[in-house]
Amino acid sequence: MSRILAETIELYRTAFRKTGQSLARGWMTMLAVVGFGFLLVLAAQIAAPLGMAGGFLLGAANALLVGATLSLIEQSITHARVLTVHDIRDSIGHYFWEVIGVGFVLWLPLMALDMSMQTNPYGQLLSYAVLLLLFFLLNPAPEVIYQVRHDSPLDVFKSSYEFVLENWIEWFLPFALILIPTVLSPMGLQSFFSLSSRVGRGAGLDFFQLLVLPFAILGSWLDYAGIPSSISWYLGLLLTPPLAVAMLLFRGHLFASLHGFSRRQRRFASPFNKDS
Repeated sequence: MSRILAETIELYRTAFRKTGQSLARGWMTMLAVVGFGFLLVLAAQIAAPLGMAGGFLLGAANALLVGATLSLIEQSITHARVLTVHDIRDSIGHYFWEVIGVGFVLWLPLMALDMSMQTNPYGQLLSYAVLLLLFFLLNPAPEVIYQVRHDSPLDVFKSSYEFVLENWIEWFLPFALILIPTVLSPMGLQSFFSLSSRVGRGAGLDFFQLLVLPFAILGSWLDYAGIPSSISWYLGLLLTPPLAVAMLLFRGHLFASLHGFSRRQRRFASPFNKDS
């Protein structure tokens, strides 16, 4: 048991170290995320009066910006050089169709779910349960898109599902730890279900949710530290972009360490195995 704990701690320590290195190389991604956020707000204002056509326009804008963000995260992880403004420009268009494809495949079943739950007295509860399941099973979908070879959105779903089944403890443990203040706060579980259902609806590929989740986590930690809400709100706005990028980088490095290796294989390759 002690060796398993030591191997798990080493796994996270390595991911944290690589995250710091990637953050130093890809600090421009934080600026890009802020700029992308303003662009999506502008797109939402343009799309608002256009009805269904506006919804498709906003979906395309979201896919464009999420794909660009994933491309910048990928470059921060794999490249040895510092990212530049040119990398931000060149990232536009990357993974656009992958994000669109995943969103489209989810859109029809979720629309049917929403319609069927309107007349069901337990509709909201059942909807939360389905979206929570999607949140867990499709949680690594962003990493699958830019790290795993796939031919269709269904391949993304399959890879995410298989990865979660194999690595659910190692993958979700860091997330559970940073959620402690959220869960322990008043209405904490309700906040968690609300957040996870929104993230699950978009398989983690909604640009606003990439920022809302870190903002909510920051707010919980700042409240837990006793910082007044009038101050914590501004601190949250300031710290959300670097936290969002750091979380994506950490997830990327952790996914790379876990994907394609079973626990038995990782244990065999672990330096702690030499002591056994």
